[in-house]
Amino acid sequence: MTFSVGGAPEPSVNEEIEFLTLYANDKGEVFEHPEMGLLGRTLDSWVVPESEEMIPLPRGASLVMVPEHYPVGLNAANGESVCLQENPLGESGRVYAVGALLPQGFTRTYLPAGVVGSDQGRLPLLGYAAVGFKDGEIYVAAVQTDEHHKWHPHYYNSSGLEKRINRRLQSHTNNRILHQLAYCALNYSCFTAQNIFYERWEGGIPSMPGCNASCIGCISQQHGPAGAPQDRLDFVPETWEVVEVGMYHLARAQEGIISFGQGCEGEPALNHACLAPAIQTIRQEVDGGTINMNTNAGFTSGIKEIVDAGLDAMRVTIFSCIPDHYNIYHCPQNYSLNDVEASIAYACSHGVYVSLNLLTFPGFTDREEEVESLVDFVRRNDIDMVQLRNLNLDPDHLAGEVPYSTRNMGIKEFINVLQGVEGLRIGSYTHPVAENL
Repeated sequence: MTFSVGGAPEPSVNEEIEFLTLYANDKGEVFEHPEMGLLGRTLDSWVVPESEEMIPLPRGASLVMVPEHYPVGLNAANGESVCLQENPLGESGRVYAVGALLPQGFTRTYLPAGVVGSDQGRLPLLGYAAVGFKDGEIYVAAVQTDEHHKWHPHYYNSSGLEKRINRRLQSHTNNRILHQLAYCALNYSCFTAQNIFYERWEGGIPSMPGCNASCIGCISQQHGPAGAPQDRLDFVPETWEVVEVGMYHLARAQEGIISFGQGCEGEPALNHACLAPAIQTIRQEVDGGTINMNTNAGFTSGIKEIVDAGLDAMRVTIFSCIPDHYNIYHCPQNYSLNDVEASIAYACSHGVYVSLNLLTFPGFTDREEEVESLVDFVRRNDIDMVQLRNLNLDPDHLAGEVPYSTRNMGIKEFINVLQGVEGLRIGSYTHPVAENL
C-alpha cells in the first residue's frame, strides 16, 4: 500500500500488521508500538514494506534516532497513516522516529517514515533506513548486495590504530597525504584511510581539492544548511607523495587496492599531471594489486592520460543516466553526460574494469524511466559492474530538486532487473581486479 507524503492516503482498508513501528524517547530508549504498523518512506510516498524488502538487522548496523522527526506508522484498523507525537507509555518528553545506519554491502529499500517540525533544518548526510519489529527481533528495510567481511566495523577503529598511525608518520614525516589520512582515520573513522595504516585491502589516496561538479550530496563541500560532515583536502599533493603512499601499500597489503577519488577530495582526474606519472612509477616497481580511481569521468582528457599510465579500474559516480536528472544532482561544470560516456568508452577500450557507483535512493532510482535509462547506459557502454551506494541525503531536499513521479517498481525489483542484465556484476564496493577475471 502506498501513500503520498503530506497528502491523503489511498482508500481505507483493513491491513494485517507484519512489522511494528519502533520509536525512541528523549533518553534514547527504543520501544515497539503494539498497535502501529511499520511504514517506510520513498522519495515522495509512505509504503508498507513487503517481507522480501526487510531483513534482520545485520551485525555492524547501528540503531539511531532520526533527528527531530516524529514517527509515522500505519493504523491497521482503517489503513491510514498516523503520526505519533505523544509517548504511548504516558512518559513526558517527545518521541522520535528510529532508523538504522547500515554497514557497507547492504542497500536500503526504504527510509524511515517521519514528520519533522517546521523549525528544523535538513537531516544530516547519513543513510537512514527504516526499521521495524517482528517476533521479538528488529528488522531493517534493506537487501544485502555484497559480501561485507572486509568492511565490517569490527575490523576498524582498533585499540592499536593510533600507534600504527604514529609509527607510520614518524617514518614518513613530510608526506602530507599520510597526515591527511591520519586525520580522516582518527576523526572520521574513514575505513579506506585506516586501511592505509593497517596495510590491507582498499586504501584511499586523496589527490585533488578542486572539482568540476557541485553535487547536491557532496560530503566534503556543502553550501546548504545540512553542512558537510567532513573537511576537504586543502592542498595539491606532489607526485612523490602519491608514489610513496601507493607503492608502500601495494607492496605490502593483502588484496591491495589504492583508490584515488575519496570523500575528502574533489575530482582526481583534474590532477592528471600528478597521477599519471605516479601510476607509471608505481607500476614500474610493483606488479600486483589494483590501481583504482573513483571519478565523475567528466574530464576526458585527464582520464585518458591516467588510463594510459596503467589504471586498472575506474568507478564512475552517477545519480541518473537521464541527462536532465544527471545535471540536477551533479551540477557539472564544463562537461556533460556525453563526456562521461566518452571517458568510459576510452577506459573500456584500454582494458580498464569499469563500474558505476550508482547513488541509490528509494523512490527515485527505482522509477521506471530511470531503470530503463540505466540498463540502456550499461549495455551500450559495456559496463562491468554496478555498485549500489546508498545516497545520504534528506528526502525533502531531494524531492524539491527532481520532478515528481509515482511510477516506482521498488528497490528490490530494481535490483532484480539489474541482475537480469547479462554479464553485469552487482555489488557495493570495489574489488581487486583479479577477482573479476
